Amino acid sequence: MAADAPRSNFIRQIIDKDLASGKHTQVHTRFPPEPNGFLHIGHAKSIVLNFGIAEDYQGTCNLRFDDTNPLKEKVDFVNSIQQDVRWLGYEWEGKPRYSSNYFDKLHGYAVELIEKGLAYVDFSTQEAMREMRGTLKEPGVNSPYRDTSIEENLKHFADMTAGKHEEGKAALRAKIDMSSPFMVLRDPVIYRVRFAHHHQTGDKWCVYPMYDFTHCISDAIEGITHSLCTLEFQDNRRLYDWVLENISIDCHPQQIEFSRLNLQYTVMSKRKLHLLVEEGKVSGWDDPRMPTIAGMRRRGYTPSSVREFCHRIGVTKMDNQVEMSMLEACIRDELNHGAPRAMAVLDPVRLVIENYPEGEVEQLQAPNHPNDDSMGTRELPFAREIYIERDDFRESANKKYKRLVLDKEVRLRNAYVIKAERVDKDADGNITTIYCTYDPETLGTDPADGRKVKGVIHWVAAEHAKPAEFRLYDRLFQVPNPAAEEDFFSTLNPASLVIKQGFVEPGMASATAEQPFQFERIGYFCADSQDSSSEHLVFNQTVGLRDTWTDEA
Repeated sequence: MAADAPRSNFIRQIIDKDLASGKHTQVHTRFPPEPNGFLHIGHAKSIVLNFGIAEDYQGTCNLRFDDTNPLKEKVDFVNSIQQDVRWLGYEWEGKPRYSSNYFDKLHGYAVELIEKGLAYVDFSTQEAMREMRGTLKEPGVNSPYRDTSIEENLKHFADMTAGKHEEGKAALRAKIDMSSPFMVLRDPVIYRVRFAHHHQTGDKWCVYPMYDFTHCISDAIEGITHSLCTLEFQDNRRLYDWVLENISIDCHPQQIEFSRLNLQYTVMSKRKLHLLVEEGKVSGWDDPRMPTIAGMRRRGYTPSSVREFCHRIGVTKMDNQVEMSMLEACIRDELNHGAPRAMAVLDPVRLVIENYPEGEVEQLQAPNHPNDDSMGTRELPFAREIYIERDDFRESANKKYKRLVLDKEVRLRNAYVIKAERVDKDADGNITTIYCTYDPETLGTDPADGRKVKGVIHWVAAEHAKPAEFRLYDRLFQVPNPAAEEDFFSTLNPASLVIKQGFVEPGMASATAEQPFQFERIGYFCADSQDSSSEHLVFNQTVGLRDTWTDEA
């Protein structure tokens, strides 16, 4: 992958200082997703940051699955995550790693904490533990099991490991400080009983470590130099450091927090994304309305546009909401320059050119890009009957309307000037056919008598056009911050998906998934990777030609 231009931020400044002082000689980062769902655009920010830093400093970056909760994890999620990272243009160091690779070592470190009098088995209920933790204003209360002897705790933990305790009946807690102002240090649970089949370790374990215990040790085992995570883990850094300082491990990575990505008109919570899928509010994790990387890929976003978006929003410690228009601007800017043009009619009305010879078909030449001759040209069949957009015709209109009007002229894109003469209507008054004449001397040139034709509309030849389904996407939610609503389902946008049945020029029959096109005067589209075929063409709208949301604001 061609490297994106490095952009300075406070994390890079820390790394520069560490390298200059000799604290580190090589940078080693990691991307540690939980395999309990598909990755979303927020994860893309972390991917670009971790892998980008490793690339720019000639270091390495691991892909490590934080697989400590087998109840919510699936191999399908593991596979989709690997696909997404590679699609974004990155490759991890060696094979994918799993926290479960270290379960034996993690268990050993837990025993070490018990032997040092720094961990104990608690038989309190979860509700009782919550009450004993106290509040932000009141200190916690010691568990009645806190002073159990080391020998008894070793036995209890061995019994937990052997499956002799039911789920929820026993937990291993770190013994730190129940009066700490940081809730995370009030004797957190570091191991719990869980009778579940694990996708990597099978049925070997019936105790599983908690994230905060697992993550720091996994980082240390892998020799990570800079452990980059989002701001919600800022207080957890104290537990991160406490664990590493109290076990016999040499490496002590530095945790650095940055602000997570909050994108307007969508949700980033995996729990909420799960609900959208499970409740059938979307068609799946890769629904093009979803903020998942898979959904964005299916919609037509490119890896480079996603990386550019992550660079534009920057890396700071300030939490904020990013406007959706920033994301859309990145793909729009790229496709404006790089997407070949084509013609499609989404709401067709029949147009007959009465003075064009019946049965004649003319092959017209059209550029694939108006500003890039290197993209070449294509042939467009032109005949007596064509389709145009219904909105591109009016029986009467003011001077601001630059499209086809009765008794007025307009140019057909890459073709002739036509004049509307009359229309046919059905019993309800809907126009069924527009009858026109054309000026045969206007192919590629202005009218010889000097009259000005200001409007240009697109079209497809009726006999040669291919039927197609067009899926037009809008914001998934109607409010900028749906996560703040009591019932976020109530803010779903009923118009987030609108389906049109129309036609495309014949060359589009061979369009492949993820291949971008600009349908002239409409927007940017790509063939759907799941549902489109040569027999049934389906095109997803990636983004419109301009930011109508900003225009309406």
